Amino acid sequence: MTGKSVVVIGSGFAGLSAASFMAKEGWSVTVIEKNETAGGRARQLKEEGFTFDMGPSFYWMPDVFEKYFARFGKKVSDYYSLERLDPSYRIYWNDSYTDIPADFQELKKIFESLEAGSAEKLEKYLRGAAYKYEVGINNLVYKPSRSFTEFLDWQTISGVFKLEVFTSIKKHIEKYFKHPKLRQLMEFPVLFLGALPQDTPALYSLMNYADIKGGTWYPRGGMYAVVEGMYQLALELGVTFRFGENVKEILVDGSTAKKVVTDKSTFEAHAVISGADYHFTEKNLLPVRYQTYPDKYWEKRVMAPSCLMYYVGLNKKLKQPVHHSLFFDVPFEQHGEDIYKNPKWPAEPLFYVSVSSVTDDSVAPPGHENIVFLIPVASGLTNDTEELREKYFQIIARRMEKHIGESILDSVVYKKTYSVSDFVNDYNSFRGNAYGLANTLLQTAIFRPACRSNKVKNLFYTGQLTVPGPGVPPSLISGEVVAKQVIKAFK
Repeated sequence: MTGKSVVVIGSGFAGLSAASFMAKEGWSVTVIEKNETAGGRARQLKEEGFTFDMGPSFYWMPDVFEKYFARFGKKVSDYYSLERLDPSYRIYWNDSYTDIPADFQELKKIFESLEAGSAEKLEKYLRGAAYKYEVGINNLVYKPSRSFTEFLDWQTISGVFKLEVFTSIKKHIEKYFKHPKLRQLMEFPVLFLGALPQDTPALYSLMNYADIKGGTWYPRGGMYAVVEGMYQLALELGVTFRFGENVKEILVDGSTAKKVVTDKSTFEAHAVISGADYHFTEKNLLPVRYQTYPDKYWEKRVMAPSCLMYYVGLNKKLKQPVHHSLFFDVPFEQHGEDIYKNPKWPAEPLFYVSVSSVTDDSVAPPGHENIVFLIPVASGLTNDTEELREKYFQIIARRMEKHIGESILDSVVYKKTYSVSDFVNDYNSFRGNAYGLANTLLQTAIFRPACRSNKVKNLFYTGQLTVPGPGVPPSLISGEVVAKQVIKAFK
């Protein structure tokens, strides 16, 4: 042991990651979590025989998870089992649907059937995406992004044009594909980054590589199996957890955080890592003079979406379900406008459906189906009422019924809704966002809120509002990045 202690606020993926890396270096680590279980936005809901992942449901970039556990001399398989999904997901168009196969040769056939010559173009596109994935993950994402000088290595400099950080992914995709369905298919992964394709750097075509080459996987038991694995690892490393405890204040003396005060106790520590919402930490836990970013800064941030979600149990099995489905049966432009340009509840929403009971019979009673519906909505929306939520549920459930050719609404035996106000109440989420800050060019790397406070020398940040950005794999990386910064600061 180093004799040094750190308090980690929040036990989401980033908080769990940071805690384990600090414990590995011999620090005494205490994690304080306001909710009753670990996981943050990736909590689990268990009701009436159904088990739902409340947050993330796509398992992409398996190499990042393997690398994470390998840092501790472990393997993913030590904690949970994985299954590659095939099809990876289904896309419903207004007139048909397309299953996206796990096999790359089969996918090329689908591309070619929609647009002659596109299979060869897909090969070329993915060669560039593979380069961005390798450089982006290894040379950019694992950096703390505290200064331009971090990026002055030869591979990054020499490859800056190949990384295409100054071209939008929308324009990049349009250079390769003409068919609207192919363009929409290639733009889809960017939705996880929380910005319109025209505002997202082409660098993020690396997500297409992650999708098509890396594959879509399912951890047996759901995404919460990953949380449980990370939590178990943290316990093995000696991390202490305090659940159901709300942090009220970080006491600062002479630019040094001395104590973390909760509604139940007070903790002294040599360093504090906040995996809680960055904005909440600054505005609610610190005196004004120790806040790095003023209100005007936060007002100008481009937020990734929030979500309107439904956790639904059916008392029957669907006829031909797949695990993941995307309903692109209405124009994306209007919905995108309603999220980013003129924020309001969407006029005609696109939506996503997860039926995890197709893959895993442990998440629903026999003969039942477990369904999660998700509509991306603008962060900061008001009028988040049960009446409004029910209106949208009727809209999307009826659209799904029309596409799959069977009823859903008359078989619902369990339903819970979740949206903007819940993200605020449960996670102190800034504007009720679900995914953090959008990955626009001016909110990437050094342009994101810093992982170390400029005002409090031993206060650090991890999670989706700081580097590297939104998503589960970036959150694991964020915890590692910030732990290295803490350790470096105390050498």
